[in-house]
Amino acid sequence: LEKMPADLADLITSEVSIPTIGIGGSVGCDGQILVTDDVLGLFDGFKPNFVKRYANLGADSAAAVQAYAAEVRNRSFPAAEHMIRDNGHSK
Repeated sequence: LEKMPADLADLITSEVSIPTIGIGGSVGCDGQILVTDDVLGLFDGFKPNFVKRYANLGADSAAAVQAYAAEVRNRSFPAAEHMIRDNGHSK
């Protein structure tokens, strides 16, 4: 039951014999679902009012990629500890 008033979602849930799943519905539904990208905060451009974000991975991911790109450009990555060593097995 998507984006409907709680009293209507509750009424429908009480009247039907099958489980109801809410997305922006009501705690009266038998279950809840949200889009994973919304829950994880992967997209900052739009957030429905019924979504609760449990993380802000979009901003964290963007910052991580920017840091990686900067280190590649300034040649600080890969550092010695990130490189494969020749253990005398090369021919």
